[in-house]
Amino acid sequence: METVAKRLYEGMFLVDSAQAAADWEGTLSVVNTILQRADAEVVSMRKWQERKLAYDIDHRSRGTYILCYFKVDGRRISGIEKDVVLSEKVMRALILTTEKRPAEMLESDITGEPIEKPGEATEAAEAPRSPEESTAAEAPEGEVSAAREAPNPVEEPAVPTIEEEPPDTTGDETPSDEEDRAEKDGAVG
Repeated sequence: METVAKRLYEGMFLVDSAQAAADWEGTLSVVNTILQRADAEVVSMRKWQERKLAYDIDHRSRGTYILCYFKVDGRRISGIEKDVVLSEKVMRALILTTEKRPAEMLESDITGEPIEKPGEATEAAEAPRSPEESTAAEAPEGEVSAAREAPNPVEEPAVPTIEEEPPDTTGDETPSDEEDRAEKDGAVG
């Protein structure tokens, strides 16, 4: 018997928010059943977010995303995708391989904890700053006052106004109008 190498995959499953709120355990069991049919080993499964959809899917405007990490033979992915299409509870799914993702990113996604970047811990403790304060804080010492006093670089351009009298539409032409027309036509009168 040949040994099957199972790889780690990331799956994002979209389900109806109303159904998920009414029966969360039932919703998770549907996703688990789909994965079990493909002999997948679930590493982690959690609610990612509940959001308004960019467009209606099956007449639904909100959806709940379930983030799942699982190990499965790559040849079984098409079966998982087919089961998602046939499922009435799962609206969409996206399955990606995790081969090229850094290990620390995978670990934080699996555990659900955010990654701290260097210098991020001290910034998180500070209160949010206005754009002027953040610009002043990042400017060199001699340019601090200039950064605070700088006007907004995005200003609407001035629209030139044309102040002309509307043309006379009564049909009466003045002698100057006739002279102007004659000059344009090249005839001198």
